[in-house]
Amino acid sequence: MPMDNWSDCKEILCIRTDNMGDLLMSTPAIRALKETFGCRITLLAASASADIASLTGLIDAVIVFNAPWNREDTDPAEIFSVLEEIRSRRFDAAVIFTVYSQNPLPAALFALMAGIPKRLAYCRENPYGLLTGWIPDQEPYTFIRHQVKRDLDLVASVGAVTSRQQLSLCAGPDSWKAARNKALRQGIRFEAPWMVVHTGVSEKKREYPTAEWVAAGRKIREELGLQLLFTGTAGECGHVRFLIREIGEGAFSLAGLLSLDELAALIGHAPLLLSVNTVTIHMAAALGTPVVVLYALTNPQHTPWKVSSRVLTFDVPPFLRSKNEVVRYVHQHHLSNISGRATPDDILQAVRDLLSP
Repeated sequence: MPMDNWSDCKEILCIRTDNMGDLLMSTPAIRALKETFGCRITLLAASASADIASLTGLIDAVIVFNAPWNREDTDPAEIFSVLEEIRSRRFDAAVIFTVYSQNPLPAALFALMAGIPKRLAYCRENPYGLLTGWIPDQEPYTFIRHQVKRDLDLVASVGAVTSRQQLSLCAGPDSWKAARNKALRQGIRFEAPWMVVHTGVSEKKREYPTAEWVAAGRKIREELGLQLLFTGTAGECGHVRFLIREIGEGAFSLAGLLSLDELAALIGHAPLLLSVNTVTIHMAAALGTPVVVLYALTNPQHTPWKVSSRVLTFDVPPFLRSKNEVVRYVHQHHLSNISGRATPDDILQAVRDLLSP
């Protein structure tokens, strides 16, 4: 199917209604749209990811929508309210960003009902009139590419390209000053070697075992002498306090104390980030901070993009694995040959490698 001519599209709705990390991985594609068409970008985003939109430097407006195709707790009244708001803004086009295991058609129907004339997405089955720009989805059965490349290829199909393919995230000097002051009050000494550690996950299947976090933290302290500055949400404070108590001297907590822009500033100034596979690794990639990621074998296409990194994998327990048949296919055919779990010794060596001159 030939693609629409998008040269006159000046108001584009980007639909990315999942998590913050997913949105950051779409920022190179969003940059391509802005640079190519000189357009204004509005983001349709879940409440969980809307706050990071203002830090990308690319998004002009945000409509918050906890879409039922990505959430289980959507208020039916919200669906019609948001639909009318989108209709009133008279968008020229919509781009639906998805991972290969997501179905774009609910979002495509939503965009059609909102009167958006051009609608672009990957789709495995024939979308008929729901999409005007249909890219048959070959992932993951034919190949798997990085999520950033997937999104860039999507917008390239309508002529949108960029030479700057890095993730986009901005954190100002005031944010760093605030984050630094909060860390100083916790006792860290920035004149001595330090790194950021993030243990919290959005899904239990991505958790790295607590006992191994403790063992890794102790090894890093004892053998490399690094101060460990733990971050996390307010709900993760208890877990972080336990880790700090078990690791001992040289471990500090900023869990529950940082705003999102302060967290970005802290990661941007850190010599290194050690984290599970969550938004923090994509923040590090956007800000050029080296990262060691403890990577649960869920989505192989979400590794750190264009930044110095070490990816240490571990498997997901069978009872926590996704029921999505596409995800299960990937685990069976692409990930089943990866054995073993990242150990504290592996973590120590990865940290040492990335900090070596």
